[in-house]
Amino acid sequence: MKLVVLPGDGIGPEIVDATLTVLRAADERFGLGLELEEHAIGEVSLARDGSTLPEPVFESASAADGVILGPVSTATYPSPSEGGLNPSAEFRRRLDLFANIRPSRSVRHDAALVKDMDLVIVRENTEGFYAVRTMFAGGGEFMPDKDMALAVRKITRQGAERIGRAAAELAMTRRKKLTIVTKSNVLKLSDGLFLEAVTAGAGAFPELEVEEVLVDAMASHLVRSPGAFDVIVTSNMFGDILSNEAAELAGGLGFAGSLNAGLRHAVAQAAHGSAPDIAGKNVANPSSVMLSTGMLLEWLADRSDSNALRESARAIEAAVMACVADAATRTQDIGGALSTDAFGAAVARRVAEV
Repeated sequence: MKLVVLPGDGIGPEIVDATLTVLRAADERFGLGLELEEHAIGEVSLARDGSTLPEPVFESASAADGVILGPVSTATYPSPSEGGLNPSAEFRRRLDLFANIRPSRSVRHDAALVKDMDLVIVRENTEGFYAVRTMFAGGGEFMPDKDMALAVRKITRQGAERIGRAAAELAMTRRKKLTIVTKSNVLKLSDGLFLEAVTAGAGAFPELEVEEVLVDAMASHLVRSPGAFDVIVTSNMFGDILSNEAAELAGGLGFAGSLNAGLRHAVAQAAHGSAPDIAGKNVANPSSVMLSTGMLLEWLADRSDSNALRESARAIEAAVMACVADAATRTQDIGGALSTDAFGAAVARRVAEV
């Protein structure tokens, strides 16, 4: 089984390297037979190859069983015409990674602002207000004149139905409750269509409890009563915002796993940015990309019915959470003393022992 590894920018190489230490420990313990193929992207490949995502790298990634993507510094990239492609957006669009899956489970540490959160936000990943990703040609943002800017929001029945079905399938493996988040009281056409189509997509699972919550109310409920929710499904921008809120409540973006998944491809990606201010200092918390990698193994396990992959995914998650809970094996951002690579080694030891 081949995984393509793309370390990215800023702290990416450090946190991905620590993650590979953990992944190799899981490979050895569970006999996964992994082949890891690493390629440079981002600022390194831009300087060397003239593109932040060279086409041969994309082709290698699309032919692999899965991809591990480190954070990228897209804000500093030149225009796409000058080689400054957004790797994450390119993978989502070109591989049709229509589901962004973001679990938020409270860490056993004071960093968690709420103690009873265990939910998953499933975000539609290819439509909505994200201008570069949603159009066949041209952008969804445009300026008719210098004093006016317009943005087009794209919602399709097909896109909403399939994200509803994917979220329902996930909810069936958990507490069988699905919450659809919209602003259908105001966006009556676009969110009305989203609600109708997501409900239809989830309709194959009559055992599910399905409810609708308006997005502004959901922002409040996540703070006051996160334990009332299990799987939340919503459109692209709402999901982007709510998943960050949930991650902060559960302990911070440093502990937020994230998987971009389609029918045939999946990309594990840290939920946070590239943090160039601490790059090269060996202090970054690698938990997010570790948990994301575990999610990738779980996704692969579901498709191959592999107990070894499933057990390795659970071992990685358990080891990360155990290290966070133990004062002796915490990273510096939550009051510990461990460096990035030392935390990777500590997690790897727990994976080997679990």
